[in-house]
Amino acid sequence: MTVTAYVSIGSNVEPRRQYMHDAATLLPEQLDPDGKYEWHWSSTYETAPVGGPAGQGPYLNEVVGFTTDLAAPEIMRRLLELEAKLGRVRQERFGPRTIDLDLLLYGDLVHHDETLTVPHPRMHERLFVLQPLAEIAPGVVHPVLKRTIADLLADLTGTRIISASPGRELTGKTALVTGSTSGIGRAIALELAAAGANVLVNGRHSVEAAEAVAADVRRAGGKSAVLLADLRDPEECRRLVDRAWDVWEWLDILVNNAGADTLTGEAAKWSFERKLEELLTVDVKATMYLSRSIGRRMKDEGGGVILNMGWDQAEIGMEGDSGELFAATKGAVMAFSRSLALSLAPEVRVNCLAPGWIQTEWGKNASSAWHKRVKRETPLQKWGHPDDVARMARWLVSPAAGYVTGQVVRCNGGAVR
Repeated sequence: MTVTAYVSIGSNVEPRRQYMHDAATLLPEQLDPDGKYEWHWSSTYETAPVGGPAGQGPYLNEVVGFTTDLAAPEIMRRLLELEAKLGRVRQERFGPRTIDLDLLLYGDLVHHDETLTVPHPRMHERLFVLQPLAEIAPGVVHPVLKRTIADLLADLTGTRIISASPGRELTGKTALVTGSTSGIGRAIALELAAAGANVLVNGRHSVEAAEAVAADVRRAGGKSAVLLADLRDPEECRRLVDRAWDVWEWLDILVNNAGADTLTGEAAKWSFERKLEELLTVDVKATMYLSRSIGRRMKDEGGGVILNMGWDQAEIGMEGDSGELFAATKGAVMAFSRSLALSLAPEVRVNCLAPGWIQTEWGKNASSAWHKRVKRETPLQKWGHPDDVARMARWLVSPAAGYVTGQVVRCNGGAVR
């Protein structure tokens, strides 16, 4: 099983910068020799020593986060081995050191024995730990204290963000993105996390895929949880509403991205009738159930944003079975979204995003004829990508779009036919 771990690095023996550089170079080799995982480094901070003998020089400190399949005791063993390589000699408690490597967090693990304590027992009291850790993982939750790293840092410094910066405009907001284990949904989940939101990841059956996206959300700085549900089942839709609302006791944002895939895999061979039923059940009915249920709760709580997914050609038509199917079902979602916006106003905004030729899994494997058609029908003469849709979704759910509701917004490279 892959988890995310965080390690602090410190040095106050000259040459400090060289020791920090050597640790940064050797640490991935020590813990990830095959280069399989992602690494995220904080800035380097200079801090006064805490405790220990008088006369010590100031420390340089960093925190690194990385995914790993090593067990926590094995990570600790390798950290101690690397300390020894870099000349660490353990003498006086809190004394000077060439390098200091501490395992701060290992996923949600809580463990204590004579060789290892996780989470690190004093990390929440140490500014030199929390400040660099909050830089790369502000939304990670301390598994014992049940507080985010950002909250713990605010408690320690006595300062707290009241108004988010332009680049983190969704800080403190909570979101549910359905169908977010891949494609456009995954891109939206990560984009909202990059804006500071805490994101619930939803998929139908793949725990592994959902957990991978949730881990990416946390690395982007938000809290995350996984809620699996088969949206073809109305009862599971109802359970998803209850569970999603309970995780953080409210939701600020709902993105109904989940849709039936009738273009790839075995479903591509289904009959027209079976495809229609699948699309009506997932794309239309589930969107309506979730939007109405969560929308009413948002309205009662005084605010929220709902974003549904349509299709740019639903209003103008496209020939063939797929055109007929998607025009009928996505057109229904677009019409429903306009009406729901009236029902939930003024407390809740509801909009619909209508992508055009977006290169999802089907588009990647499309024939040359389809590629030529995309170029011919799109003024920008290229496929769109999930990130293009995600960036527009981020704006529509943000305060910057606070005067926009009841609209269908196209993301299609300028296609107007």
